[in-house]
Amino acid sequence: MTEKAILDAKRIRRIPDSFSWIDHRFIRDGHVKRCDTGELALYFLLVTVGDDQGMSYYSDRHIQELLHFKPEQLKRNRAGLIAHQLIAYRRPLYQVLSLHPKTPAAQAPEAAVKTTPESVQAYLAHWREQLKHD
Repeated sequence: MTEKAILDAKRIRRIPDSFSWIDHRFIRDGHVKRCDTGELALYFLLVTVGDDQGMSYYSDRHIQELLHFKPEQLKRNRAGLIAHQLIAYRRPLYQVLSLHPKTPAAQAPEAAVKTTPESVQAYLAHWREQLKHD
């Protein structure tokens, strides 16, 4: 296991009063994988500028300037984040939403399928029967 060591002691991150954060579940639960680059840029901006309830009211024009988006890119990325249930939007307000709990479908396959001795025995018996008939 790699040990952590401070790389630049003069630049250690301090949490300011206006701190914004991204929930670790955004990565762990696979939300990041569902987003394209433009959606991630917009999400990062909205998390950064949002208040403690995730609310912000940056104008479309300002967001487009900050992220170098064309109007249709902003609309598409906003629609994507809404579809992923990561934000809510009612002009001029954005709200970064709390993340849904991880669903069984999002879990790793091995966690979703339980293998018991009985299921293995049934599987082997099925294939033995198939081999007898071949």
